Amino acid sequence: MVTGRASSGPRPLAPIPLDVEAVFPELAGLARETTLLYPRAGQPGAGDSSVGGPLLWPEGEPWPACAEPGHYKPLAEPVGPAPVAMVPVLQLYARDVPGLVFPAGTDLLQILWCPLVHEDGQYAPNPALRWRGTATTAVSATVAEPPRPHTAEEEYLPRPCTLSPTPAVEYPNRDVPEGLGDLLVERFEALEAERGCDYFDVATTQQSKIGGYPGWTQAPDWPDCAGCGTRMEHLLSITATEPAAGRWLPLDDRAPHQDRAEADPAALAAFGHGMDLGDLGGVYFFVCRACPDTPYAHRYDC
Repeated sequence: MVTGRASSGPRPLAPIPLDVEAVFPELAGLARETTLLYPRAGQPGAGDSSVGGPLLWPEGEPWPACAEPGHYKPLAEPVGPAPVAMVPVLQLYARDVPGLVFPAGTDLLQILWCPLVHEDGQYAPNPALRWRGTATTAVSATVAEPPRPHTAEEEYLPRPCTLSPTPAVEYPNRDVPEGLGDLLVERFEALEAERGCDYFDVATTQQSKIGGYPGWTQAPDWPDCAGCGTRMEHLLSITATEPAAGRWLPLDDRAPHQDRAEADPAALAAFGHGMDLGDLGGVYFFVCRACPDTPYAHRYDC
C-alpha cells in the first residue's frame, strides 16, 4: 500500500500593487480564484501531487496506450502500428488543492497523454483524464514502473516535479468581455506609465494552475459540452511558462539584495517541467459539471 506525503506548502507571493476594481471598475465581478502550481524539479512519489511524477495506479488496471493511426513525431511519418504508452503528466490529491471541486466519491485527479503530435485540428498530445478515490486505489496500488513509450516527442515528456499549490486571485487577460478590452487599452498603458506596473503582469497569470482563466496565447477557444451544449469550465492549465521575474515569482525564489524581482540564478534551473509545448504554449483542460460523468475536453495553443 502506498502512503501519501504532504506536498510543499503555498509559496509566499508579493501583494498586488493596486486595487484592480478600484482602478478599473469595469472589471468588477470578473476576479477568479486560482491555484498556482509552481512545479519544481524533484523526486515526487506516487503519494504526492506532482507533474511528471509516478501515479497512484491500481494494480489490475491496464496502463493506457494510444493507438490512433494519425499520431506522429514532427517531421516524421505516422507512428505505428504498435500502441504508444501514455506518460504521466499531472497528479493532484484533493488535500493539496482545496479549491478544486472533485466529483463525488473521488479525491485524486490524474492526467496522462500520448507524447506525440495528433492531427485532430490542434496538433498536440492526446490526453486522458482520470478521477479516482484514493482509499480504494491505494489498497491495490502497483509499485512497478509504468511502460515507457516506444517513441515520443521530447517536448511532451515532463521531468518529475514537486508542486507548491498556492491560492491566488486573478483577472482576465484575453477573456476580457468583447469590446471592453479596446476601451481599457489606453488606461492599461497609462497605469504602467504612472505607477510602473503592468495590468497583465500583476493581475493575470500565464502559468500552470488550477481554475482561474486559461493563459491563452491565441484567441480564446472555449469548448462547449458535447452532451448538454453549455460552455465548459476551465479545470486547469499545463503551460510552458513559469514566472522568473515579477509579481508572481515567489519571494523565496528571488535573488537576494536586488531591487528588481528576478529569480535567484541558483534556483532557476529547477523551474518548470521542461516542456516547451510548441512555442511556449499550453494545454488547457475543461470539464462540464452539469453532466453526471463530468466530461472533459482540452485545447492547445502556442
